[in-house]
Amino acid sequence: MPQTLIEKIIAAHAGCDVRPGDMVDIAIDARIARDFGGANVVKNLVDNGLGVADPARTFFTFDCNPGGSDQSYAANQQKCRQFARQHGIRVFDIDSGVGTHVAIDEGLVGPGGTLVSTDSHANILGAIGAFGQGMGDQDIAHAFAYGTTWFVVPPTVKVTLRGLPDATATPKDVTLALNRHFGANGLLGYAAELYGPYVDRLDLAGRVTLASMGTEMGAIILLFPPNAAVLDYCRKAGAPDVRPVLADADARYEREEIIDITGLTPLISRPGHPEDVVPVSEVRGTKVDSVFIGSCTNGRYEDLVAAARVLAGRKVAPGVVLKIVPSTDRVWRRLLDEGVLKTFKDAGALVGNAGCGGCAAGQIGQNGPGEVTVSTGNRNFEGKQGKGKMYLASPETAAATAVAGVITTVDAIPAEPAVFRPGPPVAAPAAARTGAAADGKPTKVRGRVWVIAKDNIDTDMIFHNRYLTITDIRAMGPYTFDNLKGWEDFAKKARPGDIVVTGKNFGCGSSRQQAVDCFLSLGIAAVVAESFGAIYERNAINAGLAILRAPAVGRLRDGEEVEIDFTTGIIRRGEGGEIRGRPFSDAQLKIYQRGGLLVRS
Repeated sequence: MPQTLIEKIIAAHAGCDVRPGDMVDIAIDARIARDFGGANVVKNLVDNGLGVADPARTFFTFDCNPGGSDQSYAANQQKCRQFARQHGIRVFDIDSGVGTHVAIDEGLVGPGGTLVSTDSHANILGAIGAFGQGMGDQDIAHAFAYGTTWFVVPPTVKVTLRGLPDATATPKDVTLALNRHFGANGLLGYAAELYGPYVDRLDLAGRVTLASMGTEMGAIILLFPPNAAVLDYCRKAGAPDVRPVLADADARYEREEIIDITGLTPLISRPGHPEDVVPVSEVRGTKVDSVFIGSCTNGRYEDLVAAARVLAGRKVAPGVVLKIVPSTDRVWRRLLDEGVLKTFKDAGALVGNAGCGGCAAGQIGQNGPGEVTVSTGNRNFEGKQGKGKMYLASPETAAATAVAGVITTVDAIPAEPAVFRPGPPVAAPAAARTGAAADGKPTKVRGRVWVIAKDNIDTDMIFHNRYLTITDIRAMGPYTFDNLKGWEDFAKKARPGDIVVTGKNFGCGSSRQQAVDCFLSLGIAAVVAESFGAIYERNAINAGLAILRAPAVGRLRDGEEVEIDFTTGIIRRGEGGEIRGRPFSDAQLKIYQRGGLLVRS
């Protein structure tokens, strides 16, 4: 029976004839877990007592957080490394780059092969005429353990691109044109095969760009019949048994679509929806705060060289931040060897480690509230790449925008960049201006004691650095002592008005204000310590947190009630007796009573 490309690949790996709608078990040539989801894959295997079917076909790729700069990612990465050592699995660690790109460049899979990963853009493998699919943790765990997984054979749409775009258009512009044509779900559940004169001449980098955004059209995969150049690339990469897998001439398609790209000019996707695509000319002149060039969609060598041509001899516009992340370490090194990185640095760009960039929190490429960014990524859903507004465009348009300071194209970069203009001053909230709510705070407090008989409790123990992005004091309380062994549940048990009593050098370490503010968030009445870290003591006084120096550890019992007089420094026990501490100075008392250093009296 005549078969489409996807049907041929699945049939070869299922060992039986297939047709659309069939659910079959297929052999998986390469099984990949990333740092995102990888730890859950390991957990699923360990919890169910499963091993690894074929370590030589099994891999970890750490590309979501290549710096390991996030505590959660670092922990997940280490769990995966330990599991890999036990089972002889190869790890493409934080210095390798985007896992799907590594899979192509390292020859883990060739045309006609199969790959699964915890990456929703694993269908990038369609660029070489292979089957790639993003799957969940349990699916990947099954593939690790048995070398197979089930799959439903999708119907196929044949897409023919008619004509050739304008010389200013790039593969990303053609990709955005497909997004505009199909929308977010026009290929939902389908495999699509791409044909036409433009496709025939498209290099591997361009095919990767188109294939990577099939997910944003709802597609299972966009498949390219491999041309001679792609086959040669895969052979040199060491892919096994490289030969083209092509659809039969009389294959049956669910439907056929012809999309005319004749004369296509640069396009851009407006914030919130990858399919909301318009000509760049419609938003030209929009002021931007930042530009990101990279991602699995546009982080290959050819993409970055195209951006460098625009940046050569130019500077990023004043106040604009340009962030660049190559897709793989191989690309990064080639850019270094050929002087392209120098071009980026001379222009004023930040160049990061190879990796995904942008899409994952903690990565280079995220933006902040109100920030306007042009990105070469594949998604601009609200909140996906940060809290601001994200436009999607080609590397050339992104680079031109970085130089201009406003959205523009390569052929319309202004002689002088746009600059930011000062805005009106931001007025403080009325309560903050008056400080009335804080006036008259009592100089005596009574409360239940928590005795933490430890010296040198540092700010990471009080408020761990993984929570430093929290800026709202009201949200800080639950994380107090989260990293202090034996006291992780303090925040759940503490009540407003409680008093913390501890030893020497409390609050040593970093200067983070959250280690003070978390106590204010919980309503802690006072912190008593034999001594405080120098910066912590200043931070606490300035924030209006009542802190008292007194040798109280060993003299007070956990849970007893005491009264503290800040003007005398005396701690009175309910059962009688007192402990003398250092009274508040006049300056400390004034700051405390008005609610903080910056609160107006």
